Amino acid sequence: MNIDTTYTIRPAGRHILTIGRDLIQDNYAAVVELVKNAYDADSPDVNIEFSASADGSGYTVVISDHGHGMSRDDVINKWMVPSTLDKRERGRSPQGRKLQGSKGVGRYAASVLGTDLFLETVTPEGEKTTVYLEWRDFEAAQYLDDVEILVETERVSEPQGTQLTIHGGSDLLAEWNQESFDKLRFELKKLKSPASSSFNNRHSGDEFRINLTVDGFPDTKHIEETVEPYPLFDLFDYKISGHIKANGDGTLTYSSQKARNIPEETIKFSTDPTNCGDLDIDIRVYDREKEAIESLIRRGLTDESGNYVGRLQARQSLNAYNGIGVYRNGFRLRPLGDAGFDWMKLDSRRVNNPTLRISSNQVIGFVGIESEKQSSLIEKSARDGLKENAAFDRLKEVTAEVITELERRRYEYRRKAGLSRPAIKVERELEKLFSSDELKQSIQTQLTKGKVDKTTADGIIEIISQNAEHRNEVIDKIRQTVAIYQGQATLGKIVDVILHEGRQPLHYFRNRIPQIRRWVNSFRKDRDSSKLEKLLSIVDGLWQNADVFVKLFSRLDPLAAGKRSARKPLELKKTIEAALSVFESRMKSHNISAEVIGPDDFTFPCWLQDTHAIFTNLVDNSVYWICEKKVPTRKITIELSTDGHSLRHIDYRDTGPGIEPDLIESEVIFEPGFSTKPDGTGLGLAISGEAAERNGLKLKVLESNEGAHFILQLRTEGEK
Repeated sequence: MNIDTTYTIRPAGRHILTIGRDLIQDNYAAVVELVKNAYDADSPDVNIEFSASADGSGYTVVISDHGHGMSRDDVINKWMVPSTLDKRERGRSPQGRKLQGSKGVGRYAASVLGTDLFLETVTPEGEKTTVYLEWRDFEAAQYLDDVEILVETERVSEPQGTQLTIHGGSDLLAEWNQESFDKLRFELKKLKSPASSSFNNRHSGDEFRINLTVDGFPDTKHIEETVEPYPLFDLFDYKISGHIKANGDGTLTYSSQKARNIPEETIKFSTDPTNCGDLDIDIRVYDREKEAIESLIRRGLTDESGNYVGRLQARQSLNAYNGIGVYRNGFRLRPLGDAGFDWMKLDSRRVNNPTLRISSNQVIGFVGIESEKQSSLIEKSARDGLKENAAFDRLKEVTAEVITELERRRYEYRRKAGLSRPAIKVERELEKLFSSDELKQSIQTQLTKGKVDKTTADGIIEIISQNAEHRNEVIDKIRQTVAIYQGQATLGKIVDVILHEGRQPLHYFRNRIPQIRRWVNSFRKDRDSSKLEKLLSIVDGLWQNADVFVKLFSRLDPLAAGKRSARKPLELKKTIEAALSVFESRMKSHNISAEVIGPDDFTFPCWLQDTHAIFTNLVDNSVYWICEKKVPTRKITIELSTDGHSLRHIDYRDTGPGIEPDLIESEVIFEPGFSTKPDGTGLGLAISGEAAERNGLKLKVLESNEGAHFILQLRTEGEK
């Protein structure tokens, strides 16, 4: 029997609770949703009043605004229609505010706060409409349209606006205590972005205030206040802020309050298209050492009574209020920005580079995004953040790039001010540690003053010299060990190159070996010579791809060697070309050319591993920045300048974006841990510099208008 009948989907009665009570994260999220509705109604304020009954039987929540209200038609055809697209289609309120609601379910958050809802709304024309809902009616109903709702309308002379009255019983009363209201105040304070022009903008006349009253709850303080952002916001140590357009271009401003009269710096920012619309970014960072906390307090960190806080309370404030919030039209999207919700992964980013990178408990940030349509950043229906799509990934990347700009400048300031641990140059520290020249000179002076006879004095100096020779053997072993570690660290840095080079032959092996089995089995059956030819062709391919691995490993061998070879004269041009060959495939795929200029037969005494470490790290940086900034001319040039059998210098140039003058002047780029890459370890140039020192060379960076320019020169006696 065939039966063809059409049906319509009928939501169950409790569907309203599913998109309200079951979907909304918690009580605080429910209040936030209703506050947003007041903002969308063009109200200048919203009043949130919690009052408990004297007998402890329950409480009442009244949320009211002075907005434009709703007509009877709006109530019936919009407010009572779940998931309406009205706000999404309108985009802006009558007074031009960007509408917060887009899912059409926020009003049902009221079901989280109590057992019923009484809506009263008045239009500017005096039309008052009331609706009363009891949520248990929806739980009891089989279908949503089984619940009949009385909608009453009358003409009144009352002020325009909307008021929601919600009652909660004794069971819900137990959820509200001092800690709960402190949390609510915290959420409301973080809801409004102090960095946003959407709020408190008295010049535009568009002001929105959140007023909170709490009265009569057991063991809970009376509250009556207008919610304001925490004063901590304006007491930053370092700040970077600005606007970035969807095409990736923007202007940022960096400032610091660590010392008086530090001028603001304007930064021209450029990256790939954001793929998440225009962005407004404001990142504020706080140092957490004892002295920094004391300075923070002196700048004006007080409690709500106006009294200066202590160091412990200041740290607790940073612990509570830190986080980078994401704001749409001035409202925060929870939980982005909650303390402990490290959506930017700042803490894991800092693990490998604690001197340069900031941690999540040091930052209070605001990232303003556009509408879902313009940004593709989609808020989850459960109001617990943004969907993790490509646009969200790009948001994290661009924000990380901005934070990197701040981190670099913070690092430089702390270094100059002596606030960070000084970088250690391994080679020079070893020389200082094991040098006995100053000791011999001092002892010789004292022996002469004491009129010790020359034979005895010479004997003492000889003992010191013999001891120095023994220690020189030790220093050579330490040098070798450090060099091996640095070579292997360099190898780890270019693991992506190794994977890129090895992926194609590995893919060939994976696909061809099963084919060999099939052809062998087939050949055994019929001895067909054409199948033998197929097998030989595949075997030949295996040989060629195996050779790719052999050549790759031979190029990497100098960096991977567990034992250090002897220092000996090497044909320098050929050695540098061998280091470049590691990147041959990667450079070819990105259309980057490389050239080594100089005499073929010139030799220079050095360690093979160190030469590879120097140029591998330099080339790795060049390839990264040339690709990252998408420069049109893509070239690396290394030129040897010689004078007969002597090396004058080696020039290393690329056509990338270059290095900023302040980084060149401070030479901070050679310090371990410093990097301008968002996820850089800061090891590359430090290793290159140390490797140069071991071979009697000095690696310097020079200013250039045409990319990065490094020079390797012979190190002079006593040069620092």
